[in-house]
Amino acid sequence: MHHLLKMHRHTIDQIIHPYDVYPGQPPLLLALSVEDGLSHSELASRIHNKRATLSVMVDRMEKTGLVERRPDPDDQRVTRVYLTDKGKEVTVHVKEAIKETDDRTFSNFLPEEILLFRRLLLQMQDNLRPKDE
Repeated sequence: MHHLLKMHRHTIDQIIHPYDVYPGQPPLLLALSVEDGLSHSELASRIHNKRATLSVMVDRMEKTGLVERRPDPDDQRVTRVYLTDKGKEVTVHVKEAIKETDDRTFSNFLPEEILLFRRLLLQMQDNLRPKDE
């Protein structure tokens, strides 16, 4: 499963590389496309990353013009991250790359097989979820 996930991510990364999007950045773009203007803490939590890792990622994405930081209007101690126009445009390409890769991954599957596979993955997720959730 690890090898398959790695191949899936690598395929997406190859498709989106021309847009100045590097490995690990798509989840951040997607999180901001759902809710723009998240703080570093909120972003780190949403994409399951440490704040220090996230800060380096935002630095790099700011340099390529995908995101910008702005102070929170209500709390100057908080910095919020926003997609730039370029970031919004690139996010469309990221979503297309994910769809293209998913379509390729599941080509030659019957619809019933895809439903069964999804059900099995959900069961595996439930099996691994801590019992107190």
